[in-house]
Amino acid sequence: MRRALRFLFRPANRNVTLVVAILLACAFVAMGTGFWLLFRLVYLIALAVPLSWFIAWYNTQGLVVFADRRTDRAQVGQEAQEVIEVRNRGIFPKLWLEVEDPSELPGHRSRRVVVVPPRRSRNWIVDTRLTRRGLYNWGPVRVTSTDPFGLFRRVREFGGQQQILVYPPVVDLPHFQAPPANLPGEGRFRKRTHYVTPNASGVREYAPGDAFNRIHWRSTARTGELMVKTFELDPASDIFVVQDLEARVNAGRGEESTEEYGVRVAASIARHYLLSNRSVGLITFGRDLRVIEPERGPQQLTRILETLATVRAVGDAPLGNLLQEEQRRFGRHTTLVIVTPAMDDHWLTAVQSLTQRGVRAAVVLLDPSTFGGAKSALMMYGELTASDIVTYVVSRGDDLTLALSPTAGVAGWQG
Repeated sequence: MRRALRFLFRPANRNVTLVVAILLACAFVAMGTGFWLLFRLVYLIALAVPLSWFIAWYNTQGLVVFADRRTDRAQVGQEAQEVIEVRNRGIFPKLWLEVEDPSELPGHRSRRVVVVPPRRSRNWIVDTRLTRRGLYNWGPVRVTSTDPFGLFRRVREFGGQQQILVYPPVVDLPHFQAPPANLPGEGRFRKRTHYVTPNASGVREYAPGDAFNRIHWRSTARTGELMVKTFELDPASDIFVVQDLEARVNAGRGEESTEEYGVRVAASIARHYLLSNRSVGLITFGRDLRVIEPERGPQQLTRILETLATVRAVGDAPLGNLLQEEQRRFGRHTTLVIVTPAMDDHWLTAVQSLTQRGVRAAVVLLDPSTFGGAKSALMMYGELTASDIVTYVVSRGDDLTLALSPTAGVAGWQG
């Protein structure tokens, strides 16, 4: 009895409660007056309520639902695709099924009402354009059944939950420049690599998987065995991209914030140098400290994009403190690229201290005044250029390809 009362007084069951109240009222009046129409109404309602419950219950039985989520990693601007199939194994049709694969993805719309004939299936494709970076949950598929009168709703879930990682967008930066580091003498930093470079350092025996264009034919002819060339990397500076994620200095909301612009800038700069076969690392401090040591190649770009996909500007560590704590990672063979909306002098002092030790630096200033912040980047731009530090200024709405070019770096505030 208590369970029945709890069921009737749930907010979701107001229709059932109303019908039961009408049933009781009709029965009471019919008993008192003997009016035949009220008796028939009582019989009709008493038959319709359990029949409606049975229809809602039966519609969710004998179902098999599949969700083929074909995308688990993608980039902003691409599309995530999934195929949903609902199969009816029963001998009667399934009516008024509402099928949805819920997701936190912005703009994701997968809800559809279908009728599935007996021993048949229905399937459709759902494409979602990715508009925001992050890690999102997908599923499980939810099937909701109701009766023709809307009295009862029955929900079943099928399958499990899956995650999709959305990388931040990147832009081409063909003209971006940062000062090269002061490297020691030629050959001091050379090291073996599996990449093909202009510097062949020796030969070794052929191993399965070696490309044929690496075969050294003269050594092969001399030894009678296949020999391949080995290579060394050119001495080149390590690039450390440092993104400032201190909550206090970031401004704006959503996609139009210094956080999102900073992530795009950091990702684009990392991609720019990695495509040039340079060693690139990343340092951020949002919810926690994340350090990716400098490496080369497409796998390094994937690691950096994975990190930048989930960072948030919620940190409490000022940029100056971060640079001081991590200064052991920076030497004369390091170039720093700092991305920040901070307009205080504390971190500038830390950068000047590093440059005096031989570390080269470039700074991308995200002008907070254009994102709704109180401070302008004008004074900080002047102090950086006076310290002979290459500086770029990015404002809200800027084309990053143009803003991160040498002309913008010199003229920054002219436009």
